[in-house]
Amino acid sequence: MSEIVAADGPVPVRTRWRDRIVATAGLVTVWMLLWGVFSWANLISGLVVSAVVLTVFPLPPVTFAGRPRPLGLLRFAWRFLIDLVFASAQLAVLAFRFRHQPRSAIIRVPLRVPSDLVLTLTGEAVSLVPGSLIVDTDQASTTLYIHVIAVRDRDAVEQFRRSVYDIEARIVRAIGSDAEIRMLDRPASAGKGEQS
Repeated sequence: MSEIVAADGPVPVRTRWRDRIVATAGLVTVWMLLWGVFSWANLISGLVVSAVVLTVFPLPPVTFAGRPRPLGLLRFAWRFLIDLVFASAQLAVLAFRFRHQPRSAIIRVPLRVPSDLVLTLTGEAVSLVPGSLIVDTDQASTTLYIHVIAVRDRDAVEQFRRSVYDIEARIVRAIGSDAEIRMLDRPASAGKGEQS
């Protein structure tokens, strides 16, 4: 078996197995969310699908530099559920406002932590909340471009951008390394929302 070599040297076997476990857990989670029902059949089929995907379509290794933090994971899950319910209620109200044409915007959000894993997880979390959808990403600068519905003005754009930074912070505090957590204190780059 050939050894995987990263930019800073060979990746230890233990790190490769840890990264595979994290990738499998992420794929199974997405699989369960797509089905919308937790069942043993969905769990087992998700494990099978993730094994096939990781074997047939090998991706470049995304190194998981952090460690799972149970309290951070609980905080992320709790806030994600609150955001999900709140956004669903907002869209339901918007759907019943007849003759109202909501404004939308594509908002550029450069993330503070330069990690492919954080970029992916933040994008997934934002897209799963109703009313927002990732339309593009820039991996080199770890930037998300997000379509958001019902954006009234520039203040609403900045409020949404801050909410994305909050999601990024909760994800990093749930699974990030100490160095990544320190990066959250850096000021975010100013982005421009393109209103349409």
